[in-house]
Amino acid sequence: MTTTPSRSVPSAASPAPTGAELVERAEALRPLLREHAPRIDADRRLTDAVVDELTEAGLFRLTVPRRFGGYETDVRTLIDVTAALAEGDGSTGWVVAVVNTCNWLAALFPEQAQEDVFGADPDARVTGVFSPTATSDRIEGGWRVSGRWYYNSGAPHSSWAVVGIPLTDADGAVTDQAMALVPRSELRCEDTWFVAGMRGTASNCLVAEDVFVPEHRVMSVPGAIEGDVPADHGPTGLFRVAFAPFLAVGLTGPQLGLGRAALKLVTEKAATKPIAYTYYGTQAESVGVQTRVAEAAMRIDTAHLHAHRAAADLDTAAARGAQLDLLTRARVRADSGHAVDNLMSALNTLVDVHGAGSFADANALQRIWRDASVAARHAASTPAVGMEIYGKLLLGVEERITPFI
Repeated sequence: MTTTPSRSVPSAASPAPTGAELVERAEALRPLLREHAPRIDADRRLTDAVVDELTEAGLFRLTVPRRFGGYETDVRTLIDVTAALAEGDGSTGWVVAVVNTCNWLAALFPEQAQEDVFGADPDARVTGVFSPTATSDRIEGGWRVSGRWYYNSGAPHSSWAVVGIPLTDADGAVTDQAMALVPRSELRCEDTWFVAGMRGTASNCLVAEDVFVPEHRVMSVPGAIEGDVPADHGPTGLFRVAFAPFLAVGLTGPQLGLGRAALKLVTEKAATKPIAYTYYGTQAESVGVQTRVAEAAMRIDTAHLHAHRAAADLDTAAARGAQLDLLTRARVRADSGHAVDNLMSALNTLVDVHGAGSFADANALQRIWRDASVAARHAASTPAVGMEIYGKLLLGVEERITPFI
């Protein structure tokens, strides 16, 4: 069971830490994360000590409204903090990214719903899945919901969940798709997360059986995509960030951190690691290795440039109170996929350079490679889908393959 640290809750009026300060807090946790990473991978969940330290550092409240004591930071900071954490452990970076993304979703709901989630606990941890794999019936005051939602990252450590539900009329016909905020205590968690990588995210299945969800904790997804949300947007603009692009860009941070971790490991080992069946004393002496490492580093840099460009577009528009046009939103999603694509290419190059020893259980590079390979397949940042969406709009093709732009 995750413990709750006994500490004072900062006042909502306290100045929020800067983005640089939050990144420093994440970097300070890296030694602990590297130490716990093998156990996190083996146990398929974050350790209580890691969750407590993340909470103590305030890293679950990046996207919590300031009036509840949150930091209400920007997209760039979310990316950089989760990248810094993922350099220590990929699963930890991923869970922090997903929780902050879902906390951001909770902050788009009406005031009463936000009070329900954050009012007594600014360190609330919301997990969630959008897929409307549920049934719902309107009843007095809200909805009765039953369903199963797979892949809720950080599920064992969460206190709330935001889950997709269909909205139906009196005849049972689906009239809309919505998100519902549900206390985690009202959902059953099934241990279904048996995977090759990102094992420590504990992305398990949450199950609802005739759960009552009051009306104020149900929100239309198509409305949110168009920026029509009931929340007060707050002083920073964070809650005006374009909906679908935020979901894609917010998950690039852990991938960036995994790429940096792999580059660091391979370059450090190259100083002493020989190349079998050659006259080279070390890998670092080989022109072939030098060239390939440089290629990998440039691809990691490319990923950062695209992720940061996307974040800058989202943050700048939100701060101005402007709506991003459809083409830019599509390009932001393509940026996310392109960043992931470059990171995977870099990782594969680094594994090739490092050699067969990359896949030894004792080598952290095999865990980094597994984590990145699984994370890269998340539907929100699939490179092929992002490029198709962007290409259609560049060419004036009106066909839409998804509403999530």
